Amino acid sequence: MRYVNIVLGLVMVAFAAVQYNDPDALLWIVIYLIPAAWAFAAAFRLPQVRALAGERLLWATLVIGAATTVYYWPTMPEFWRKEVWWVEETAREGMGVMIALAVLFVALATALLRRPAA
Repeated sequence: MRYVNIVLGLVMVAFAAVQYNDPDALLWIVIYLIPAAWAFAAAFRLPQVRALAGERLLWATLVIGAATTVYYWPTMPEFWRKEVWWVEETAREGMGVMIALAVLFVALATALLRRPAA
């Protein structure tokens, strides 16, 4: 899972990097770097993520990520088709937050599933 989290963290950093010319770049950089930070934390600082404070903060981040996904959910039909998202920025933004939420869930799964035996 360490390598999966590293790759996902790098993908989120790449997503953030390509926002440089977006009018609301700062917002999207933050939206993408938060899951990147959690992915890297799950890869390199798993005991801190598993700690009570870390786990609660990750759950809070997931709730905020889910709310963000609902807010940015694309309203156009078949938003996943290239013909749609290639033209519609809102479709791309919606899919971006869906991917960010998935990265957060992988970090949570890493923390919950890789617990040491008691």
